[in-house]
Amino acid sequence: MNLDLSVPIRILELIREEGLTPGSHLPAQRLADRLRLSRSPVNQALGVLHEKGLLHREPNRGYFLAQEIEAPTAQLAQEFGLDEGGGASAVYFRVAEDRLQGLLPDAFSETLLKQRYALTSAQLQALLHRMAQEGWVQKKPGYGWEFSPMLTTAESLLQSYRLRLALEPAALLEPGYHIAPEALARCRAAEVHLLKGGIKTDTADQIHERGVRFHEALVEGSGNPFFIDTIRRVNRVRRLLSYRSTQDRKRYRQHCEQHLAILDLLAQDRNEEAAQALREHLAATLRNMEKIAKILRA
Repeated sequence: MNLDLSVPIRILELIREEGLTPGSHLPAQRLADRLRLSRSPVNQALGVLHEKGLLHREPNRGYFLAQEIEAPTAQLAQEFGLDEGGGASAVYFRVAEDRLQGLLPDAFSETLLKQRYALTSAQLQALLHRMAQEGWVQKKPGYGWEFSPMLTTAESLLQSYRLRLALEPAALLEPGYHIAPEALARCRAAEVHLLKGGIKTDTADQIHERGVRFHEALVEGSGNPFFIDTIRRVNRVRRLLSYRSTQDRKRYRQHCEQHLAILDLLAQDRNEEAAQALREHLAATLRNMEKIAKILRA
């Protein structure tokens, strides 16, 4: 099986975000849940990080962090040969942009991508694997690939925010709502990271993933599988437009501050106030959508 080199990099990002120290246990299932992947690619990635000396493995116990992860993930990826020659991420975003521009057909062959983007066979398979895991391409029966139905217009992104505005605040008011202290701590650490410079330095997919993890963590506290599944599906299909919207990052500082205020309210079990704050947060994004829409139509 070809390894998707984005997975070990994403694991390193999680380690940094959570401030894990040497000796910390890295359960494969928990990582798979956090990254919304199956166990197989996560186990592969853990094996690679073990081979690179970043993790150590104990029989019948799994993988543990072997050293402090302090350097930027891009630097670590290059140092440990996890960047597919430094161009895999750039090609990924070129494909996404070309799809949004209507430059790629609904159905395509592996040969088309390989030739259009000058990929090696390993790079091509890693690219297809990542796009399939993220839900915007799928294998056709027999031969070839096709793009999944996606949110590809500013208007459809606006509709997705209206759905989220209806559902996410309601999830915070579900009977028995509970968000674990460790989930609150992870969300808080991610927002602090962004405020300390991550808004400027993080990649588009890192910005997107941190936002997704915040909102999904809040909804998961409801324990209601219908809320949880709906929000996860919406987040998967809005990924491409979300990437493009990170071209304008001026609004992200305010977003982070609003996220932290919501977390503070939840930590105090002030769920009604948290739900209202979340409603205002999403509504503010809707009010600013015309500005975002101009970027998305570019």
